[in-house]
Amino acid sequence: MKPQLNWLDDPQVFRVGQIAAHSDHHYYLDYDELAAGTTKWKQSLNGIWKFKYLPNSQKIPSNFYCKDYDYSNFDQIKVPQHIEFAGYDQFQYINIMYGWEGKSQRLPAYTEGQTIPAGSFSKSADNPVGIYIKCFDLNSSLLDRNIRIRFDGVEEAMFVWVNGQFLGYAEDSFTPSEFDLTKYIYSQNNILTVAVFKRSSAAYLEDQDFFQFFGIFRDVTLLAQPKVHVEDLKIQPLVAADLCHASLEVTLKLKGPLNGEKLCFKVIDQHNQLICQQEQAAERTVVCKFKELKRVHLWSNKDPYLYQLVIEVKTKTDHLLELVPYQFGFRRLEIRNKIILLNNKRLILKGVNRHEWSATSGRVLTKADMKKDLKIICRNHINAVRTSHYPDQTFWYYLCDQAGIYLMAETNLESHGSWQNGTSWNVPGSIPQWHDAVLDRARNNYELLKNHPSILFWSLGNESYVGNNLVDMNNYFKAVDPYRLTHYEGTSRDLSYETKISDVTSRMYISPQELKNYLENDPSKPIILCEYMHSMGNSVGGIEEYFTILEHYPLYQGGFIWDFIDQAIAVKDPLTGQMVLRYGGDFDDRPSDYEFSGDGLLFADRREKPAMQEVRGLYGKN
Repeated sequence: MKPQLNWLDDPQVFRVGQIAAHSDHHYYLDYDELAAGTTKWKQSLNGIWKFKYLPNSQKIPSNFYCKDYDYSNFDQIKVPQHIEFAGYDQFQYINIMYGWEGKSQRLPAYTEGQTIPAGSFSKSADNPVGIYIKCFDLNSSLLDRNIRIRFDGVEEAMFVWVNGQFLGYAEDSFTPSEFDLTKYIYSQNNILTVAVFKRSSAAYLEDQDFFQFFGIFRDVTLLAQPKVHVEDLKIQPLVAADLCHASLEVTLKLKGPLNGEKLCFKVIDQHNQLICQQEQAAERTVVCKFKELKRVHLWSNKDPYLYQLVIEVKTKTDHLLELVPYQFGFRRLEIRNKIILLNNKRLILKGVNRHEWSATSGRVLTKADMKKDLKIICRNHINAVRTSHYPDQTFWYYLCDQAGIYLMAETNLESHGSWQNGTSWNVPGSIPQWHDAVLDRARNNYELLKNHPSILFWSLGNESYVGNNLVDMNNYFKAVDPYRLTHYEGTSRDLSYETKISDVTSRMYISPQELKNYLENDPSKPIILCEYMHSMGNSVGGIEEYFTILEHYPLYQGGFIWDFIDQAIAVKDPLTGQMVLRYGGDFDDRPSDYEFSGDGLLFADRREKPAMQEVRGLYGKN
């Protein structure tokens, strides 16, 4: 398998050598590790790496990935970190346009009668690349085991080598990319090389309203596996219509040679009482069913009750090989008489859209940042978050499970710039060559996050118009998960797709009168405002009108304010020496959408704006 630069140009090449997406479960050696919350089977590669910034692929040195390559003249960079925050390239904020507009001419592959534009990204002068090199020894606890590496987030396209051996290629910036290192790794003196390109054909699908960064911006981790390993876990709790009885189905996929191993499944409540237990023989795929569970405690925003599932993988002589815990919740979500019900009560979303953001590190968030966000959300009576417009760090979903925050889990898809002036070169649309890339993004989103009770909606993405590829994304989510709802706003652009995509009608920024007109004309679906009350400047004052409608029209079920936090960057003012917040356009970035990055209920340093008082008052009353 040899890497090819022209993969950057081809939307049909988006993953090479990657391990298939799977659940985000943790695993431990024993109960002592579980109690400590750490495991010897993980080794972080975060920290200082060697780094070389290059303006384009023509400047890449030959054989840079070889084990004997001399990288002594490389700079250093912190991982995780955006390359721009390390002082390279340029900060650039874009809402709709693509970052190259006005500077170079591009059209997506397979539009306007063309096939793949040769060298569109692979040979372009405006596609910078960062070469990362990390030297490491394996921790002793990882020796003689299967080893993989996980990149939790890399923007936007990356090639990976270890000890001169090519491992693979990945796009989809906001879901993990894993590669198997077992054949090529040494106990000492390993050299990991990663080439990250700012742009590829994936750029057409990642045109979100944000600062355009690139680089390794989430954790990098080595993962060792026991002899028999739980590769994937699916937890399916089902609550009966009486809201008292329930069943639980747990499906495992095992990896490794099987020789009489067995599995023990335990369900434990919050009082540490064992609710039920079952033991089964280990097979490649194992399905464990608990039926007729009585008087289950339901999960909701007001009462986010979680049970603990514990899976023991044991030898036939009862030696523990692996321990897998996962917290889950019982809840019943359905649409009845065109109204969304959660646990037989009308669902009301008092939500916000939330980008991952820090004024000092961009989309590189710490756990402390996320905990602070959650504290602010709960204090202001916000009960729902749309993960605009990509999957977040997985830690965020665990926090929302525990706090009872309802999530709209957005797939990493936005192609706004491809249809802003018409639809003649819109992607993904109905173009066959873009189909698999967006289906892969839907699959990554689902497989990673499928066990979180906080997720009520799978969202296909944002502002990508419509087309048959989105129909297939919707069908995929409904096939693998009929117990959650699907969401997509783009059907409002072409109503012929209204019956084919999304369980709900979704709109952005419609007036209260427009909303009432919809509700008074026998709508076919409940309606959610996935974005409303654009919180820029002196805004949010009219929100009370929407709450009046919420009280009188059951099919209106709330929405998500745009948005939670400003995207601004803290810099030292050269005149005053004070730290100040700078927005789009303040970095000589062109094209730019300027101060449009400042539309949050919080300033970028997490100070609450006056608008939050209005939100807190209304969200808290209803």
